[in-house]
Amino acid sequence: MTSKQQNDEAAIGSLKSWKIVLPIAIGLGVTAWLFAREYQPGMFDSFSLGPMSVVWFAGAALFMLGRDVGYMLRIRLLSENELSWRSAFRIIMLWEFSSAVTPSAIGGTSVALFFINREGISAGRSTGIVMITSFLDELYFAIFFPFIILLFGYDDIFGAEDGLAGKLAAVAWTGYAIKVAYILLLSYGLFVNPRGLKWLLLKLFSLPFLKRWRSSIGDVGEDIVKTATHFRRWPASKWIKSFLATALSWTSRYWVVNALILAFFGLHHLGLFDHFVVFGKQLAMWIMMLVSPTPGGSGFAEYVFKEFLGAYIPAGAIALALCWRLISYYPYLVVGAILLPRWVGGYFNKKKN
Repeated sequence: MTSKQQNDEAAIGSLKSWKIVLPIAIGLGVTAWLFAREYQPGMFDSFSLGPMSVVWFAGAALFMLGRDVGYMLRIRLLSENELSWRSAFRIIMLWEFSSAVTPSAIGGTSVALFFINREGISAGRSTGIVMITSFLDELYFAIFFPFIILLFGYDDIFGAEDGLAGKLAAVAWTGYAIKVAYILLLSYGLFVNPRGLKWLLLKLFSLPFLKRWRSSIGDVGEDIVKTATHFRRWPASKWIKSFLATALSWTSRYWVVNALILAFFGLHHLGLFDHFVVFGKQLAMWIMMLVSPTPGGSGFAEYVFKEFLGAYIPAGAIALALCWRLISYYPYLVVGAILLPRWVGGYFNKKKN
């Protein structure tokens, strides 16, 4: 069996069915614990569910659609439209599924390479697409995180510097520093000195505890060189379109919570400024989730949601957190569980033929 075949089987094998159950169990377990700890009679009396709630729930669903459409637009742009809309949909759903069943710090990148390659894109170009995708994602955070701090103020986003708020702020800034370091390294490799980055990776993976992956890193380094050569020729218009698609996806993701707040509490619960602060807080929350060791940030996401947004949701924050995850996280587990067996079955049938 070749190393490529081994990598293919490892990629598929990493998505075991039991991994679907684990994040659900962790997320619901933490939600139940928070609910038992915080429950008080009448805590849901402030809910103002009515006919307009249906509209806002539909709005939350549309924002989730915007998230996926942004991703699909971007991956089609990066593939020079070689990927059809159908292929783009499959890749994004399976990519989100793999991210949902792996720790947030790991994500589904390695599996995404496999998915893109099996949709007809060469291995080198698949690596390039994933690298540029990752670069654009991190660039969004690098730009918008300090921007919202400057726009709304540190205290509005994080609160007082002591206690839990201070610890969460430290986690967010740590995650941000990691993202910026990654962007600088990737920018150097893609746009300044790709062979220099390849050399650096080979030196790094010459260390005794990393040596067994050195041969694979050599292939990655060569892919970096090819990717840099290809994307350096891109006109500014394509980079702008790809970044706008990235911004559409992430921004839509964050406005889901705002739509849910409107659905549960009505139009007059928060002012316009407060809604933008809630948006900014979510961006900080997602940076914090980078350090979460649980699949898809399960448990950690629900806990941070309650603690970080509690001031804007006076009661029922736990119920809102559960609804948020039901709309923005669990559907990918379901869709992925349906798509993956069919996709894998089709892949192996093609190999046999």
